Amino acid sequence: MGFFDKLFGKKENASQPANKSMNTDYQNKLLAAKQFYPFEKWRASYNEGLTQYTKANCNKAKKIFDDLITALIRLGENASEEQKIALFKTAILQTNQLNDAIEDLFETGEREDLCELTNQITIACGLNPDKYGEGEGLATEWREW
Repeated sequence: MGFFDKLFGKKENASQPANKSMNTDYQNKLLAAKQFYPFEKWRASYNEGLTQYTKANCNKAKKIFDDLITALIRLGENASEEQKIALFKTAILQTNQLNDAIEDLFETGEREDLCELTNQITIACGLNPDKYGEGEGLATEWREW
């Protein structure tokens, strides 16, 4: 119970709507991280001769991050750091597999895009990316690209 709640006599169970609001805020932060998705930009590169950026290939990469965000939302804001990190590890290992399966999928710019995206999602779920991968973020912990 916060200071103002105590001051104005709100009861503990009155915070139930606040929890729902807090969960909605958490979900909205994670969904807002999708603004950093690079996949449409990659797709545009297909027309510039980078033929690895087919719609199907870009959608495969996008799905990994859609699944990560969905899993973080389901896990909830109050989940442990370890639980959240485990979801990031799964996503990054999946990007490694995708990169192995599709030659030259993640070139320098795309690697930077994915690291930035991972950092934005890390922030949105309440973690500090500077704490991981020697300050470079969670992707650096497991990425092979």
